[in-house]
Amino acid sequence: MTYNKQNLPILSSKYILGDSLEELKKIKDQSVDMVFSDPPYNLQLSKTLCRPDLTVVSGVNDDWDKFNDFNDYDTFTEKWLSEVKRSLKPNGCLWVIGSYHNIFRIGYVLQNLKFWILNDVIWRKTNPMPNFKGTRFTNAHETLIWAANSKSSKYTFNYQTMKKLNNNKQMRSDDWLINICSGKERLKDINKKKIHNTQKPEELLLRIILSNTKPGDIVLDPFFGTGTTGAVCKKLGRKFIGIEKNATYLKKAKERILKVKKIKAENIKIINKKLSNKISINKMI
Repeated sequence: MTYNKQNLPILSSKYILGDSLEELKKIKDQSVDMVFSDPPYNLQLSKTLCRPDLTVVSGVNDDWDKFNDFNDYDTFTEKWLSEVKRSLKPNGCLWVIGSYHNIFRIGYVLQNLKFWILNDVIWRKTNPMPNFKGTRFTNAHETLIWAANSKSSKYTFNYQTMKKLNNNKQMRSDDWLINICSGKERLKDINKKKIHNTQKPEELLLRIILSNTKPGDIVLDPFFGTGTTGAVCKKLGRKFIGIEKNATYLKKAKERILKVKKIKAENIKIINKKLSNKISINKMI
């Protein structure tokens, strides 16, 4: 493999402003331990969505989520996944999140690229957006694909940590019950409008990064948005590379992460909705 000789070893976290398809090419071969990717969902929204009272729903209709057709989206997906494959260490792994609009297409492409799927994980939302038209079931979950770089990868999986966090029971893949991002965690502008329509909750990234990385590991996020991956990495003592082409998003991400402090291992918790309490890691990382 070859890479840009000007690239230096990754010694600290990085923010990169630019198109991921171009900026990913500059990442050194086999240099990152884990990738978390929240790519465009290709929602194909063509009309304004309204509630029963005719108020407009703030859905995803941004330019970054628009593609000409499925072939266009598949080509885009193959390009960024190919660069992710090159950038990952041999024992690294990938997490990618999506909805029914795109996750099956992504899974097909990543298997063709010889990633090895380990699990599909269901993020079940406690407070999903209702189906206002009443034409289908309320879409109340998103799917995460967790894949190793290859079938032979000796990937990191902190099994005992995740078990301890789950009341000493094996953590299941079918029911990660987590709120959508809201409240103080949701970034808003001066007019109280959401800065990013698909900001992910830190709780989700906390589980992912805790399960698959060690302190000091490097996590790449090619669609960084407002920086949830970076915020959680900083809390947990991991390094990150965040690529984002929207300057406003990246500015807000930097401001957000600047305020984040690394937390002590004994204070790291996940929220177990079924038990309705918080469970501490107790110095296991």
